[in-house]
Amino acid sequence: MKKWIVAFAAFGAIAAAPAFAGDDMAGMNMSMKPTASKDSPNAALTDAVVRKVDPASGMVTLKHGALQNVGMPAMTMAFKAKDAAMIKQIHEGDKVKVRVEDVDGTMTIVKLEKAS
Repeated sequence: MKKWIVAFAAFGAIAAAPAFAGDDMAGMNMSMKPTASKDSPNAALTDAVVRKVDPASGMVTLKHGALQNVGMPAMTMAFKAKDAAMIKQIHEGDKVKVRVEDVDGTMTIVKLEKAS
């Protein structure tokens, strides 16, 4: 009878081992989305060209390079502008530098500078 108790005890220890290993990663960020440092505001600025400005909807269509901080490849796409002041300073054809972030599920231009 003692042999069976030892065997079950050993099996229980082996079965419990994976549970401990799984806890080792608790609290780790498992997101595959690239992250950008908020400490360096220019680190995530991307070159873009304004294709269309729609003040009524607050949308700006940009032909932009890769947006590393949100994991988006280069393309042409419309984005919501954070505020109306951004829209007033740009025109179709302007070269700009932008930072786009996901704000409540909407890709939003949060920083915009005219390129030199």
